[in-house]
Amino acid sequence: MTASFAPCRAKMEADGVAESAISAFESTFNLLVSGESGMISESTITPVPELVHADSIDLAPDTSLLDKTVVLKLNGGLGTGMGLDKAKSLLKVKGDDTFLDLTAKQVLKMRESFGSQVKFMLMNSFSTSDDTLAFFQEKYPGLAAEEGLEMLQNKVPKLDATTFEPAVDPNNAANEWCPPGHGDLYAALVGSGRLDALLADGVKYMFVSNSDNLGATLDLKILAHFATSDASFMMECCQRTENDKKGGHLAIRNSDKHLILRESAMCADEDEADFQDITKHQFFNTNNLWIRLDKLKEIVDKSGGFIPLPMIKNNKTVDPKDDASQKVVQLETAMGAAIECFDGASAIIVPRTRFAPVKKCNDLLLLRSDAYIITPEYTTVLNPACGGVAPVMSIDSKKYKLVAALEAATKKGIPSLVNCKKLTIKGLVKMSKHNIFVGEVSINNASDVSKTVPEGVLEDTTLDLTDVEEPENCFAPCTVIDPEEEWNEDTYY
Repeated sequence: MTASFAPCRAKMEADGVAESAISAFESTFNLLVSGESGMISESTITPVPELVHADSIDLAPDTSLLDKTVVLKLNGGLGTGMGLDKAKSLLKVKGDDTFLDLTAKQVLKMRESFGSQVKFMLMNSFSTSDDTLAFFQEKYPGLAAEEGLEMLQNKVPKLDATTFEPAVDPNNAANEWCPPGHGDLYAALVGSGRLDALLADGVKYMFVSNSDNLGATLDLKILAHFATSDASFMMECCQRTENDKKGGHLAIRNSDKHLILRESAMCADEDEADFQDITKHQFFNTNNLWIRLDKLKEIVDKSGGFIPLPMIKNNKTVDPKDDASQKVVQLETAMGAAIECFDGASAIIVPRTRFAPVKKCNDLLLLRSDAYIITPEYTTVLNPACGGVAPVMSIDSKKYKLVAALEAATKKGIPSLVNCKKLTIKGLVKMSKHNIFVGEVSINNASDVSKTVPEGVLEDTTLDLTDVEEPENCFAPCTVIDPEEEWNEDTYY
């Protein structure tokens, strides 16, 4: 199909979108109109045979590198899938601390401990900017006052699925735009001027991760490895398991032997079996990335002001809530896909503890419990009492899809999970800090009324609350608790 980018450029310029973002979008647009499917055939790649494991690194931490390093958190998500209407990173995860509290405290503690001035940045979206900046101004005014704390994610037009012209929604113009994916990191760095500013300040290394991944901390040993290896780009990977088989994987492109990232949207149906073969394609991207900023600048300058990333094509409707509305194509890119653009890029295997995103209420309940603790450096780690294995959580995904439902179920506190191997909950229940789950515990409630879990220890048992009569004015069947009594979650902090 022959289609002109001019209407897209005009629309983006009229809305004040940065030239770097326009150029990056034009690159993916040209891939689309050229007939590029965005697919990566199995026949064009080779599995990655082996990688260095972080545990095998025998390097002393070099704290002098911290003054040349910036930590950037991707903070554009609202967490709408969990029923949130503000930045997901402002959700409380341990006591009164949010994701951003813990991240800010990690940075401040590192500065204090090592006498360094490691820089800190956020890539916000227009949806998360106001809430996030207000949070920092109130709680961390020192960080809020630092130049360059925030960098805004760009936006790109949705395209008519037939003509590839900018889509139109006469009822809501906001529906005509979509986020360009976290691959926009590079265009945002260029367009905001932050890339040049960081380089001018002597910053050479950038560590990027998602704000909801509390396992992604600035690790001095990994930083030392990245610096001494002289790699231009390094991706943290984990070993794939059966639970990861539908996610993207690392591979080697046959044509030039570059490392590449193949996402599920880039896999054709006929290659699905190979894509999901975790013994063949063993490593997945954690989205924890290390970037040499001077090398990024070289690529940007060589490419004309942007970094050319592979296209991810999504078929949608212009109004996401109306399946009968205009059919559109949304183009996006993944920041990890930039690994193919860097000569000398590498990857490293990291422990699973560095990949602990909170995507569902299962994850949130576990994180809030005593199965996880906060270290003096404000990192979140598995409680040693768990013996190195986190409890398996299987919470009713229909009843507890939204955070509000989990909040209601734990209004009287978070149960103890430190000695739990597996917790299964089906139906609506009410738990408290007086519940202690040990071994494998299964709780079922087939009724439409939320039922209270009895206080005390439940060990290796199945509890059916369906026909249990819920007592009035009483939280637990055996103990009357003052409904006005305050609950101090700090007990389990």
